[in-house]
Amino acid sequence: MAAKRTSSGRKYSKGASRKVEKAMHERKHGTLRSGGSGKKVKSRKQAIAIGLSEARREGKKVPKRKTSAKRRSSSRSSGAAKKK
Repeated sequence: MAAKRTSSGRKYSKGASRKVEKAMHERKHGTLRSGGSGKKVKSRKQAIAIGLSEARREGKKVPKRKTSAKRRSSSRSSGAAKKK
């Protein structure tokens, strides 16, 4: 069954969409830089992540960040080892 959405029906706000659009535009023109190292961003996925991160910081409507599969699997395996 599909998950229920809020009354607005949008998962991402228009402001968040604009942030992602801006980040993609900057990446295309070679002016988007990553936060930590300041290196030029080449990846499409990384540009989207930067846009969503900026939107979250400004308090726009964006779903919570998903934890990486790597983190989840490592915590499960260590927990299983302790039980044995």
